[in-house]
Amino acid sequence: MNGQKLPEGGVLYDENEDDEDEIVEGGGDAGRDLPSAIDWNEGWKNETGLKGQDLIGEFVKRLPNSPGVYRMFNEAGDVLYVGKARSLKKRVGNYAQGRVHSNRIARMVRETANMEFVTTRTEVEALLLEANLIKRLRPRFNVLLRDDKSFPYILITGDHRAPAIFKHRGARARKGDYFGPFASASAVGRTINSLQRAFLIRTCTDSAFETRTRPCLLYQIKRCSGPCTHEVSDAAYAELVTEAKDFLSGKSQNVKAAMASAMGQAAEELDFERAAIYRDRLAALSHVQSHQGINPASVEEADVFAIHHEGGVSCIQVFFFRTGQNWGNRAYFPRADPSLSSAEVLSAFLAQFYDDKPVPRHILLSETVEELELLTAAFTEKAGHKVQVLVPQRGDKKDVVDHVLANAREAHGRKLAETSSQARLLQGFAETFALPFTPRRIEIYDNSHIMGTNAVGGMVVAGPEGFVKNQYRKFNIKSTDITPGDDFGMMREVMTRRFSRLIKEEGIPDRSAPVAPEDLADAPFPAWPDVILIDGGQGQMTAVRAILSELGITDSVVAIGVAKGADREAGRERFFPPGRDGFTLPPRDPVLYFIQRMRDEAHRFAIGSHRARRKKEMVKNPLDEIAGIGPTRKRALLQHFGTAKAVSRAGISDLMAVEGISEAVAKLVYDHFHDTA
Repeated sequence: MNGQKLPEGGVLYDENEDDEDEIVEGGGDAGRDLPSAIDWNEGWKNETGLKGQDLIGEFVKRLPNSPGVYRMFNEAGDVLYVGKARSLKKRVGNYAQGRVHSNRIARMVRETANMEFVTTRTEVEALLLEANLIKRLRPRFNVLLRDDKSFPYILITGDHRAPAIFKHRGARARKGDYFGPFASASAVGRTINSLQRAFLIRTCTDSAFETRTRPCLLYQIKRCSGPCTHEVSDAAYAELVTEAKDFLSGKSQNVKAAMASAMGQAAEELDFERAAIYRDRLAALSHVQSHQGINPASVEEADVFAIHHEGGVSCIQVFFFRTGQNWGNRAYFPRADPSLSSAEVLSAFLAQFYDDKPVPRHILLSETVEELELLTAAFTEKAGHKVQVLVPQRGDKKDVVDHVLANAREAHGRKLAETSSQARLLQGFAETFALPFTPRRIEIYDNSHIMGTNAVGGMVVAGPEGFVKNQYRKFNIKSTDITPGDDFGMMREVMTRRFSRLIKEEGIPDRSAPVAPEDLADAPFPAWPDVILIDGGQGQMTAVRAILSELGITDSVVAIGVAKGADREAGRERFFPPGRDGFTLPPRDPVLYFIQRMRDEAHRFAIGSHRARRKKEMVKNPLDEIAGIGPTRKRALLQHFGTAKAVSRAGISDLMAVEGISEAVAKLVYDHFHDTA
């Protein structure tokens, strides 16, 4: 791109600029077919005081008539909007014409203090780049896909003599066959449990497999065929694996027919025990399919999207069909301006949804979206195979879309009811504690430990839409100066670590200037809490407020203590807000129930984190503590000796007999278990 001059020496394009916005590839196909590096211009160094429409007008004079992506910034340098264009000059020029915009666009233009641009070879490239940037930067005025967790898959490994079946997320680094996506981890878990009963495939780790000397409990309860100790031959086990792959690949009817035939033959031969095994396996397969709901024969491989847009809230329901089977569904509630149409929301959602996910051969929609042809071309280019984006008008596919749309309406109704209820509770919370504002982010803290061991602090977050689980945090208590069981000391460490990091990353918020309601509607979920709830009484709160005072944030966050009532009875909790004496709430007060629910969630999360840490400590292998013993050597030692205890009893010569263990390493292991000092 050629450098072009702007007034006051600003540079529109600077091809020698160091690129700080290179696309970082995510999981799956994220970033595929995008430029290897994004040559953003450095923007106009705005020293003239121009802003909004006037500033944009100056940029338009020098923009090319080529496809590209643009970013709009406010005075603080925050990205307001990311957009793509077939012609940058025409698209950006629309903002500078002064014609009537929606309130959302008008606010965005008024706040624009700088812009950056990048040209692309095609409009398809611009669309893919725009979607990637929106997901990374989360601009305030774009439609934003929320709850974008990766989807789980079923993996049947292919790098072992006895393949195993596992739940899998993330990059496909291990050799094997992947089946999915499934809508949730629970759907994968149910399917794997049923497949265990149907095909008797192992679910143990390779290290556990190699160290078995007799079949495990799963073999005894007929959930595994026992390939570890050769209870089944390798050839017979391979047949079971092939049947499982066929079932997951859409050949379920063939698999069931073969099992039914084998069951009939066993019955004719009066081998009723073998017939009963086939009967149980058939029942397990029927259980899998009975939990899949609709399984239309005409939908072999497709993702089905339906949107219901009402009351300023959009719900997009997506169902996954693979190999003719329904593998679950999930509801999304993207953040979008209420003025946008459902077609605009769905179009923006689709581009972001497939930014880091594999694209199926068919995508079925409940309504026609803008730029349908462009989306089709982008998905085809990204997937490497032809993709059809359809809005069915009749037949089985239309019935499926109608079913998905009905689910979208139901989820939308539930969401509105929950949001309305949550808004009333937050408002009631503000009134109860005499807050000058309705809180948008409440953080609740609790500690969990057993006699001071494996101590963990838990933080859960609640907001206008309920609990925000991707904001939960756990704090493994690290200080060695804390007396075991000292809850005050543990809370001090948690508070110090949490808010020291928050100040470093976000700065201290300015609570003096109230935020306008229209700005609040577009604002992302805040990083700073408005209120923190501490599970503890006056003593605990004195310690917490001392920490907040030391950090200089007493006026930035409201700290409230929640002490258990007499005899620890629910409903008799006592509250300790700042500047007021402790008080209780009426037994049936909705705000009391709200606080109890938040406290119980914090308690659940803290206990769960503590148990996970304790379990990890309990199963910790002594070999993990030896510097220089990595996974490969550890596996070799365990395979040779069977257990860590046997390794601890081995002599240096015995250790050296293990492949990969040199004399120096053998001495290291021996010295670890034998104090020679």
